[in-house]
Amino acid sequence: MAAAQPVPLHQRAPLILASASPRRLALLRQIGIEPQAVSPSHIDETPRPRELPAPHARRMAAQKAAAAAAAHPDTFILAADTVVAVGRRLLPKAEDAVTARRCLELLSGRRHRVYGGLAVIAPDGRQVGRLVTTIVWVKRLQTAEIDAYLDAGEWHGKAGGYAIQGRAAAFIPRINGSYSNVVGLALAETAAVLAGLGYRPAASE
Repeated sequence: MAAAQPVPLHQRAPLILASASPRRLALLRQIGIEPQAVSPSHIDETPRPRELPAPHARRMAAQKAAAAAAAHPDTFILAADTVVAVGRRLLPKAEDAVTARRCLELLSGRRHRVYGGLAVIAPDGRQVGRLVTTIVWVKRLQTAEIDAYLDAGEWHGKAGGYAIQGRAAAFIPRINGSYSNVVGLALAETAAVLAGLGYRPAASE
């Protein structure tokens, strides 16, 4: 019987998740990927003048990955960014109830797009970026429904002022595209990009 071939060094390199989002970490664990470290990238996330939502999501993911790669050489770096948009309008991350209410009122009774920017950098410097788009329909919301959602507090820090994996699921009759992308990380695309660059989870070695 032939001896097992050693796993290439680059495949054994650790994976760094360049995000402070507990949702992204939980999603990775859902598919059996456990980052060796979580190292959020602190960059300026202000949209450029006239920057559209999709390019903004791509740029943010790429810049987060680059910042993390500079701090963690010889590793796999995974970074992502989630943008909620109505037409050309980029909705903010809701840091207060007033902003969350405005987002929910704007989304009420219409469809919107969630853009997920994804960037991976391999230990040898190869880089891959992806943009995943999901269309989300929101039912017409009554004032009492918005009030109750705001009281629950799930909106805090969420792009567009809602979390599809929580109480807001009752507001969303359908989506077209990746569900995990709306939560915070498109899993199928992430797994494919990591595998394509040679990353292998520890369990598969």
